[in-house]
Formats: sequence, C-alpha cells, structure tokens
Amino acid sequence: MKVVARTVFYAAALVGLIAMPHLISVKYYLHLSILALVWVISAQGQNLIQGYTGYVSIVQAGFMGIGAYSSALLGIHFGLPVWLTIVAAPLITALFALATGYPSLRVKGHYFAIVTLAFNMVIFIVLMNYTSLTHGEAGIPGIPKPGSKGGLFNFRDRETYYYFMVICAVGMTGLAALIARSRVGQILVAIRQNEPMVTAVGIPAWKYKLFAFVTSAMFAGFAGALYAHYQSFINPDVFGVAQSLDAILAVIMGGSGTIAGPAIGAFIVVFLPEVLRFADSFRLILYGLILVLATIFMPRGIVGLSSDIFDRLTRRVQK
Repeated sequence: MKVVARTVFYAAALVGLIAMPHLISVKYYLHLSILALVWVISAQGQNLIQGYTGYVSIVQAGFMGIGAYSSALLGIHFGLPVWLTIVAAPLITALFALATGYPSLRVKGHYFAIVTLAFNMVIFIVLMNYTSLTHGEAGIPGIPKPGSKGGLFNFRDRETYYYFMVICAVGMTGLAALIARSRVGQILVAIRQNEPMVTAVGIPAWKYKLFAFVTSAMFAGFAGALYAHYQSFINPDVFGVAQSLDAILAVIMGGSGTIAGPAIGAFIVVFLPEVLRFADSFRLILYGLILVLATIFMPRGIVGLSSDIFDRLTRRVQK
C-alpha cells in the first residue's frame, strides 16, 4: 500500500513539474522554480551527509560557490565549452572536498559542524578578497548559457532552462536514491545509528563518511555551475553561511534521510520567503518563527508527518 502511494506521489510530482510553466501566469514564479530546482540538487547532496550519515555539514553553499566559479572561470579564461565546464565543476569541487574532508571527519558531532562552518567562511573570504580572479563583490558578469552560440534548444529562454533543470534535478534525485538504497547507503545509515558498532565489525567507517562528504560536495558543485550559467552572473553573496543553513533547513523541513524530503524542502526554502512578502517588515521574523515551529512539531519533516498520517488512515480503514 505504501509503495503504491509513494509511486503515485512521485508520478504526480513529475507531472506537476512538467505542467508548471503552463499553470503559472507570473514568469517570476518560473524563475523561483528554477532556483528551487537548483536547491533540490544541492539539498540532495546535503541529505547524503546529514540525513543518511548523521553529520551536519555547514559548507554546502561554499561548495556551490566553488562549482559556480570553476565553471564560469574555465569558460571565460580558457574558452572551454559550457557543457564541459559544467561537467568539470563537480570534479573540481570534489578535489577541494577530498583535501578538507579527511581532517574534518576526524571530529564528530557539533565539532564537525564548526569545522565545516569555518571552511565555508574561508571559501567566502577567498571569493570576496581574491579580486584578481573572482572580481570580489563586483562579481563575474556575462557567463554564457548552454547552447547560447546556437543549437537545437535556446537556453536563453527561461522555459527551456526550466525543463533542462527538471531533467537535472530528477536525474540527481535518482542518483541519490540509488546511493541510498545501495550497500553503501545502508552502511551510511548504520554509521548514523551506531558508528562504533560499524567500526567494531571491521568496516572502515571513515572511507564511507569521506565518500558521503565528497559526493555531497559534487552535488553542490554541479548545482552551483547550473546556477551560474542560469543567472549569467555570480558574486560571493549567494555562497555564504546563510545559504548553507538554507540547505540544512531544506533537508530538515522536507524530511531528513528521505528522498522526497530534500526536494520538498528546497521548494519551501525558496518560495516561503517570497510568500511572506505581504508582511515585508516582519517577513524574516515570520520566516524564522515558521521554521522553528516546523522543527519542533515536525521533527521528521513533511515526509515523516505525511507518512504518519497515512499510517493512521490505513489502520482506520483496516479496522
């Protein structure tokens, strides 16, 4: 019964994503939907290290920044094709994650969170102050879009880029699902539940934690590259600690350790501040209050709450 309900939900979500450009009349909401799909990819990566492995990383936006700047600079300074730079961005991000992952993962709990927070701050400071390369706060304009020099699809058209983002988000969500349901995913969950036990039975837990951390960074790097080529402009402001906290909130709000949760949470994190613009003076206060209440009363996120409601209804029907 649950499998059928889950299948129906995923099918309805996919149909809704495909139909969305034809259902919304305000083009700004299509823009927000594209940004939400970028955050779906980043949140799925965050979920691998946070939801499945149990380590809260506060560097996801920093990795997005590395991916965004890598893709933009490779294209601008070396004249590489956009598609190649988008593919290269997560690989470059993975190298940074490898260099920092092992020493960071030697600590646990809130110490790991503090270390990754510091790393995000270092990335932000470098992006802001290494002006000869990143142009600092002025940012990098004129980042080309995929296919902007001709081709079958016009990626300058917002609707075309939206469908491209749907394909990317669905593909990366599918990849996250494959990892979660594989033997590696089972070991990650075991590490979250009882890491000393995993080590005691002879499994090198640090290798799997490093895998989750690097893979999470690759998701973020890919999302950052897609964001850069969509906006055609980047500066360090969108890759700070606050945005890394948004990735964490997307996972918590949607449902930590689930596949659908980060996708739902990403749309909430992007759309909720815009919905609250009617109370401009109190918008951030209301946003924070909603997040606090949701965390208290929905500790398992929207997916967990929905699952509980579905189980109760099923039991009543069976009676």
